[in-house]
Amino acid sequence: MENIERNIKLIWDFRGEDGFETAKHHEIHLKEFAEKENIPVVNSGIEKVKELHSLAFITVSEPFMKTVRDALIPHRGEIVD
Repeated sequence: MENIERNIKLIWDFRGEDGFETAKHHEIHLKEFAEKENIPVVNSGIEKVKELHSLAFITVSEPFMKTVRDALIPHRGEIVD
């Protein structure tokens, strides 16, 4: 059976009037952390979920997930295709 590496999207939620701006700023730090730790980033970004709810995310391959999770404590995560 083929060993397929999964990608994990780690998510941080930000709420309130400044949530979107905070999410944008947080994404900068996510990318800086990945670069410092030599973690290849599959994807990163921000999303405006609702008027007062935004999120920042970083997607990494599964072997790097624990490093990011333990250091940066995301609010949640999900497997992505």
